[in-house]
Amino acid sequence: MKRVLDVVDLGRIRYGDALQVQQRLVDRRKRGEGTDTLLFVEHPHVVTMGRNGKQQHVLANDRVLARAGIEFFESDRGGDVTYHGPGQIVGYPILDLREWRRDVRAYSRGVEHCLIEALARLGIAAERIPEPGYEGVWVGGAKIAAIGIHISRWITSHGFALNMDTDLSYFKYIVPCGLSKPVCSLRTLGCGAGREQVVSAIVNSFAHVFEYEPAMAPQQIHPHKIEEMR
Repeated sequence: MKRVLDVVDLGRIRYGDALQVQQRLVDRRKRGEGTDTLLFVEHPHVVTMGRNGKQQHVLANDRVLARAGIEFFESDRGGDVTYHGPGQIVGYPILDLREWRRDVRAYSRGVEHCLIEALARLGIAAERIPEPGYEGVWVGGAKIAAIGIHISRWITSHGFALNMDTDLSYFKYIVPCGLSKPVCSLRTLGCGAGREQVVSAIVNSFAHVFEYEPAMAPQQIHPHKIEEMR
């Protein structure tokens, strides 16, 4: 029997608040409680720096970022510097890999494959670049999705960010993932799919790649329930 995956859409939520929700779910899975969960969120403007990040890849100081309405966080995820903001679909899988495969590389590649498969469902031919530092998903040499994960005692957190109709001008404040490469979005590629359609494609691909029961539509969580999850 395939495993069960809870799919929860938190809507727009600050990055710091999403970290608290993730940590609570991670703690539950470490105790062997609950089920694996795929969280979907949209963040207000924020720049985050991963464990391998370099300060010089943030091209604006704190004052400039604040004036542009951009928060800044240091994160324990893998990877370098990235940007999250409105119009971007961010996914945080909280999974117990002991129930799938105890293989960090296989998990990271699985997330990439999930997004590539989801984009194919939307008519976009995407790929991964098999070179160190090029983690994520690419279309024609431009990055459409960033990936940065964290694994503790085989429980995953953090995840991926897919540009749907993101204002790409905000990437000017950073060197995305430490690479001087262009970024793109579904909209710049001419895809008019809405959030619900894109999330559905990701959920179905995620269930296929990671061998879950076909997931239902994401649960919409009332704000007071989010408070309870922190």
